[in-house]
Amino acid sequence: MSFQDKSLQCSDCGATFTFSAEEQELFQSRGYTNEPKRCSPCRQAKKSERYGSSGYGASRQMFPAICAECGRDTEVPFEPRGDRPVYCSECYRKVRPG
Repeated sequence: MSFQDKSLQCSDCGATFTFSAEEQELFQSRGYTNEPKRCSPCRQAKKSERYGSSGYGASRQMFPAICAECGRDTEVPFEPRGDRPVYCSECYRKVRPG
């Protein structure tokens, strides 16, 4: 089947965007039957809204800690509970198994 670029109107912002022939082929190969309703920026905004801003490229919340090996102040991407040792990244590489 031969596809041609189509101009569509975004349901969120009203802007006109192109639904390219390549995108149409991709949609068909994945079994999608509906055309996209949103332009690319609005799709990205909707994804961020739905999944929060914890997607790729988003910064993680970091928690202060003191390394159990070297005693330096560090930050880790989880809240230390106190019942297990916490290491800075350098010491963690030294003590981790494997």
